[in-house]
Parts: sequence; C-alpha cells; structure tokens
Amino acid sequence: MSTATAFPRSWSLRRIAVLAVVLVLLAVSAVRVDVPRLFTQAGASRALAGMAAQMWPLQISDRQDVAEIPGFDPAHLPLFAYLQTTDETTRELDRDRLAPATVRHRKVWLVQPFGYVTQVASKLLETIEIAIWGTLIAVLLGLPLGLAGSASLVRSPTVRQAARAASAGLRAVPELLSALVLVTAFGFGPPAGILALGLHAAGFLGRFYADAIEDANQAPVRALQASGAGRLATFRFALWPQVRAPFVSSTFYILDRNVRMATVVGLVGAGGIGQELKGRIDMYEYAHVGTILVGILIVVLLLDHIAARLRRKKT
Repeated sequence: MSTATAFPRSWSLRRIAVLAVVLVLLAVSAVRVDVPRLFTQAGASRALAGMAAQMWPLQISDRQDVAEIPGFDPAHLPLFAYLQTTDETTRELDRDRLAPATVRHRKVWLVQPFGYVTQVASKLLETIEIAIWGTLIAVLLGLPLGLAGSASLVRSPTVRQAARAASAGLRAVPELLSALVLVTAFGFGPPAGILALGLHAAGFLGRFYADAIEDANQAPVRALQASGAGRLATFRFALWPQVRAPFVSSTFYILDRNVRMATVVGLVGAGGIGQELKGRIDMYEYAHVGTILVGILIVVLLLDHIAARLRRKKT
C-alpha cells in the first residue's frame, strides 16, 4: 500500500485574494503619485537627452581672468599653464554722443589645461575625507550603543531598550535633513557633513553591532560570566573573536555608504564634491557636471575594487 505525498498548492483562493488586494492598492497608489506621467511624459526624456548631450565633451581645462587673481605674477605660472589674450566687444553708452557704442576690451586669461580635473580631484578627496571622519564618529558612537543594546553584556532591559531606542532615533533622521540643519549651525563646509554622516551611521552601527553580539555563541559568554569575568573581559575573550568579522564588514559597508552620501549632503552646502556639483547645475554648466559625474564613478569603482581585494584577503 502506497501513500501519495501531498504537496501544498502553489495558488489558493486566499493567495489570489491577497494578490488582488495588493494590485488594487498599487493601482490606487500609482494614480496618487502620478506614476503614469513617469512613463508617458516625453518632455522629460527630451530634457534629459539634451542635458546628456551638453555634458560632452567633458570640461578638462580651467581659465581665470588674471585681473581677478590676487598677486598674479606672469613670471611664475602653474605647471602646464599659459596665458591667453582675447578681444571682447560690448555695447556701452558713449557719454560724449549720448548714444550706444561698440567698445572693445582686451582680456588676459590664465589657462590651465587640466585645471578643472585637478579641482574635481581635490573636491573628491575632500568627499572621501568627510566620509572617513563620519565613519570614525559613527564607530565611536555606535560601539557603546551596540554593547549597551546587547543582552549578552547588559542584563538591565531598561538600558538595552534605551540604547536601541537611541540607535533607532539616529537612524530615523536622514543625513540630508540633519546636514541641512547642521549647516545653519556650523556654516557651509565639511564639519556639517561629517557630523551628519556620523550621527546617522552611528544608528546603523549600533544596531549592527548589537545584533552581531546577540547572534554569537553564548556558551563562552556564560562560562566567563560564571567565573566572575567583567563585561569588558567577556567581550574581549568570548565575543570579539566571533563578532570581529561582522563588525569589520558592517564598518566597511558604512564607509562605502558614507562616500556616496557625502556627495549628497554636499548639495546643501556640507562640503565635498556635492557642493561643486550643485553650483554647476545651478549655472547650467553641464560639461562641468559631466566631469564631476565621471569622477564620482571612478571613485566608486575604486572603492568597490579595494573592498573586493580586502574580502579576498580575508578568505
């Protein structure tokens, strides 16, 4: 006598009803947020195509009017730089005849063939520095929150809940919003971006660290606690060998994320390449925007390559 194996049905009436409800809700939501216009508005596609066309050729060089350079010395030019003279005509009022007249002005420019690429590289380096310092602040704040939020090290539920609530509160405030507020306190520049990235990322690291500690094998922890070891000794000898890999992985993830977000917070004046990007977009200088976007892409690819090499070394 053989018994047939009963497999659960792929589709049931309940699943079909749930799917139908989800589809109806998505349809209502699509109308509320104007999703059809996302796919049907041809004007937006033409505008994006026009912007992309203006990004090429990329802006490589940079030139400045020597009259606007303080203490300019034509005998000591930067490397590869040269002087360029142009004649420009403007319409001005002739005060003698009280009539418009064409006036020719001669301008001398300092041209640096790789000037704008150098400027973008400097801003990208500043962006990476902002991300690194933001990550350091996140580690310094997130590690105590992670230790305090772990049941393996802290027995008081009140302390654990307070630590996890603090981590959740830091995660709840987006970097862009906190950077906008901090710019009003610190002014334009990297300090606001560093603190905005550090506070937001500390909320993530506090959660990641606490979860890694609680997911570790608790037998060595209980053994050390039974022998009278303190919290720090318990963490050092029983937990750290187990959580070192997830701690390092989480920290590198935050660093990688902070590099990308440092570009975003720069849009509100918190330093880095984002501040330069916002200014060029406002002035419709899309060739400069294209150079900035290529620079950001190169930095992201380099970071991914470095992270991949580090992972291979760990394995």
